[in-house]
Amino acid sequence: MSWKKTEEILRDWMLPVAIVLGISLYLIYHFNPVFHQFGRWLHPLASEGQRLVIACLLFFQFVKISPHDLKLHSWHFKALGVQIGVFLALALVILGMDSGAPRMLLECLMLCFICPTASAAGVITDRLGGNLAATVTYVVLINVAATFLIPLVIPLVNPSADMSFWAYVGHIAIKVFPVLILPGLLAWLVRYTMHRLQRRLMRWAPNSFYIWGIGLTLAMVLATRALVNSSLGPWTVGGIVVVSVLSCFLQFFAGRRMSSSQIDSLTAGQSLGQKNTGFLIWLGYNYMTPVTSVAGGLYAIWQNLFNSWELYQKNHTR
Repeated sequence: MSWKKTEEILRDWMLPVAIVLGISLYLIYHFNPVFHQFGRWLHPLASEGQRLVIACLLFFQFVKISPHDLKLHSWHFKALGVQIGVFLALALVILGMDSGAPRMLLECLMLCFICPTASAAGVITDRLGGNLAATVTYVVLINVAATFLIPLVIPLVNPSADMSFWAYVGHIAIKVFPVLILPGLLAWLVRYTMHRLQRRLMRWAPNSFYIWGIGLTLAMVLATRALVNSSLGPWTVGGIVVVSVLSCFLQFFAGRRMSSSQIDSLTAGQSLGQKNTGFLIWLGYNYMTPVTSVAGGLYAIWQNLFNSWELYQKNHTR
């Protein structure tokens, strides 16, 4: 079998393999006492590994483009309005609620909306015939917005018992900034000061797909851990499934209605609907009710199923 054929098989099966592998790794650890000694490093590895993978993916996304390619479109502001508006509205509703399943489901919905666009969104958009530069522009916009909004809103919704409000804001900001902003700054530093390195990185960039596979595996480890340790009833789990499916559908649908241009419509749909679910899982697990990370794991499944269907339609419709 040729390497090209092998690579095609790997790409086709990366999603299901990563999902099954992540779930299996945690279940093997959880139900086998022999592996419990590794528990002290399994969770830190998965959690911090997620942050590293997200940063790497964003770095390779930005290393391929120039800041001069980033141009604003009217749908950018509409999409930002949807993500920020729903996020803030849900936060206000949650502030007036007691703890319980309804609050937790709204927290899941809130995180699904504010979650930044996936660094791989540009790849899918480009293959579908959309505007790659416009997608990357939105990646920048929503990452900047999330970097400022998340540290301010999360401490209000889920305050820390160990830190004051502003100390908590600073703590989250320090964690979020290296994941969402620093990769872009480093990529552009390389672009303008180390041209030979940039060319090598651009040649290697397509292989970042496999980094995404590692990230998805770690994401499923965290999501499975949260679900197993949560003692959730079937109705609550069903609620998280409904919330994740609904938020995924609404954002792809809303994006597709933001422009009369077919190219802009497709681009906006991918930019709004395709999420950096690794970041969503990491954020929910570390700073919200841990079980909210399950919504991120489920969202990853729904958006990739939709992307697979879109690509199939594109490749088989002439």
